[in-house]
Amino acid sequence: MKQLVQGIKDGSPIGIGYFSVSFTFGLAAVSGGLHWWEALLMSMMNLTSAGQFAGLTVITAAGTYIEIAISQFVINLRYALMSISLSQKVDSRFRAGKKMVLGFAVTDEIFAVAMSRRGEVSSRYFLGLAALPYLGWTSGTLAGAVLGNILPQSVSDALGLAIYGMFIAIVVPEMKKDRNILKMVILAVFMSCCIFYIPLFGHISQGFAIIICAVTASAAGAVFFPIETEEPEPEPEGKKRIKPADSQEREAGRIQEGKQ
Repeated sequence: MKQLVQGIKDGSPIGIGYFSVSFTFGLAAVSGGLHWWEALLMSMMNLTSAGQFAGLTVITAAGTYIEIAISQFVINLRYALMSISLSQKVDSRFRAGKKMVLGFAVTDEIFAVAMSRRGEVSSRYFLGLAALPYLGWTSGTLAGAVLGNILPQSVSDALGLAIYGMFIAIVVPEMKKDRNILKMVILAVFMSCCIFYIPLFGHISQGFAIIICAVTASAAGAVFFPIETEEPEPEPEGKKRIKPADSQEREAGRIQEGKQ
């Protein structure tokens, strides 16, 4: 129960951020011609911010199923890498069925929080961590689809920027703890800028750009800044343990009582 509560606490900021972003998605979906329940169904079956917006763009442009499939595969491929990485951190009680839930619920922010947690990730903790983000994403979509037209455009635009501030709030504390993480973030940002501004890389899609930056920065961190784990040295055979002082006093007292 304690693990579940802690997961809910850690996931609450993500849920708040997701509400504002999905509000924008719900508004955009209805503006693009979808019914409110169609927008809600998309968010209930997906938990992919960029993927849903890209899919919505293809749908409103009357694109083909192949275009939707390719765009979703490219943009969301990074979640497969995240799920594989996170599956190595879960505890032994995290069975196959629960790992399927993990694969569905993994997002950039949930992955960052789960990986930054010390020790193994339990199923109860991950369930709590993903609960509020999922609720925030679906409820925000519903609110945006139903009430979005009431708000001014400036407010809707401001809500769309909340996810960037939320992600910065997750990454910055970890960079302060470890300068190597800061170096990897700088490397990823540098590569992202190169892909965006250099015409030679202009044909690379956003999904592939994210994958290239993430994989390269992670690989560089693993090679140049590996995390060293120290294993306890085995105790030499025949070596007697030194008893604590209070244990020695109690033993001496028992010997003295026996003599009396």
